[in-house]
Amino acid sequence: MAYEVTATRRRPQDFDSLVGQEFVAATLKNAIQSGKIAHAYLFSGPRGCGKTSSARILAKALNCQQGPAAQPCGQCTACQEITRGASLDVIEIDGASNTSVNDIRQIKDEVLFPPNSCRYKIYIIDEVHMLSTSAFNALLKTIEEPPPYVIFIFATTELHKVPATIKSRCQQFHFRLVAVEQLKELLSQAAAEIGLQADDEALYWIARESTGSVRDAYTLFDQVASFSGSHITFEKIRETLGLVGLDTMNQLFESCVASNAGLAVEQLDALFQSGISIEQFITDCCDYLRSLLLIKAGITKESLLGQSPERYSPQVLSGWGVPQVERALSLFLSLYRDIRYSTSPRYEVDLALSRLCGLTSFVSPQEVFQAVEQARQLLAGAAPQGAPPTAGQQGRPNPFANGGAVPPEHRHHLSDLGGTMVSLPKSAVSSGRSQWAGNGPATAREPDPEIASASERGSVPSPASGDGARPQQDGAGGSIPQATPVPQSASTRMPPPSGGAVPKEELREKLVEELSIGHTSTASVLLSSDPWVFVEDRILIAVGNSFALSQLQKDRGLLSDLVCSFTGQPWQLEFKLRERAQANRVQEERPVQVEILCRVFKGTVLE
Repeated sequence: MAYEVTATRRRPQDFDSLVGQEFVAATLKNAIQSGKIAHAYLFSGPRGCGKTSSARILAKALNCQQGPAAQPCGQCTACQEITRGASLDVIEIDGASNTSVNDIRQIKDEVLFPPNSCRYKIYIIDEVHMLSTSAFNALLKTIEEPPPYVIFIFATTELHKVPATIKSRCQQFHFRLVAVEQLKELLSQAAAEIGLQADDEALYWIARESTGSVRDAYTLFDQVASFSGSHITFEKIRETLGLVGLDTMNQLFESCVASNAGLAVEQLDALFQSGISIEQFITDCCDYLRSLLLIKAGITKESLLGQSPERYSPQVLSGWGVPQVERALSLFLSLYRDIRYSTSPRYEVDLALSRLCGLTSFVSPQEVFQAVEQARQLLAGAAPQGAPPTAGQQGRPNPFANGGAVPPEHRHHLSDLGGTMVSLPKSAVSSGRSQWAGNGPATAREPDPEIASASERGSVPSPASGDGARPQQDGAGGSIPQATPVPQSASTRMPPPSGGAVPKEELREKLVEELSIGHTSTASVLLSSDPWVFVEDRILIAVGNSFALSQLQKDRGLLSDLVCSFTGQPWQLEFKLRERAQANRVQEERPVQVEILCRVFKGTVLE
């Protein structure tokens, strides 16, 4: 007996043998049992999922001598002839080779004659979407009103190419892809029929490579069985077809996680020297990374992974998080597209591998956003709210002295926020600190004209006046207030000192010292304000921007209580924006940290 391929030998002969198409089988069986048989059917779906086989089963069920029956006997003459393809009343036509209107005209002439020996004359037109437009139009009237003994069954893999006029005259059935588990079971049965032993890992690989097509699965199974002998193993498949094994992938990606680029390149070169193609390598890497993503998502189903989850490297799973694995998968997907137009595909792979070795320090866009948000809050003078400390922040002292009211001495650790550390020269830091703190030279800004006029009528503190309460000069030329720890919160009302009320000249420094813990934003605003003007029972305070003005207005009640407690008399606080004498004054008063962030992120500051 001649050799028969597995796809032909195991072709379904009844509706119960159809795998993965339970809806189609149940509907057709019910229609036959109830006698509600349509004159035209349209079967659509992917290749190798049972469309032509279902058409033949339907033809046998309708022409069976025991029927019409939902379960054809398979023993009568009609069933056997249809199975062999020798029935005169079941005509199979290839739509790809019979596309002209003349072929359809021949069908129109033949339908006038009744069937020879069967109950129905059935036309099975495969790949019906290949018919020409004129052929479809010539077939319309025949499909709509055929003789009672004629049934049309159309099969196509491209339903969108079939005209709507044809679809509306047919009962449509869409065939689905077969699940991997079902394909694996079919392959196991096929191996048992011919006396072959097959490992589950090998059968899973064949089922996954067939992408839901039963015919493709059987075809690949025959190829694997031809070189595997009496036992099908994945190792034989890998060696013969040039696949990258899971152990090899684990070793390669362990080197990438360890940032050992030299070892990774050597392992990659050994793979290519063994005969593995670049396309196959990229495909296997994508499958490997997809499985890692599934494992990290808590999915351990072997049919989805293709392997047992225990076989994947723990070093890779622990060394890379989800952002790193997603980035690696994106690199390989882009690489598969790039190698088509590259002058050296091997160089493209080497470059991708080098990028993989640096993925350990990869930061996701979400983490960058959080770092920028924290930096924005710090530049505003307030500690970040609602943001957990990063690994670099844990166990480190606060870089801001006096609760954050004073900037750092020498460098600004943006790296503590999860971003890039920017180191500044000491001179730049000192200059920026002086501007930020508002304690620069008296010539750094001009007082507001209204405040200047008020100073002629009231009492204005002189920069030269004062005593030991004046701020100390640091080594860089800037000035910082005396960081005296205050055990009470800013909201606690302090009684007047035992020596009497606080002098007007020292009132601002005293408020800054009190507010430096718990109200760092307000303390920073007061420190950068213009010299205070005392007019009768009012205190005029001018600030440089709208944010500072809103901050003072928000804490007006707190400031009034503190001023009253320090001076022993009530004062009315008035806040306003200072007028700019020059257009570039805004640029001069910005902290150096703000300028750095503007250059890095190419942004502007909104006043």
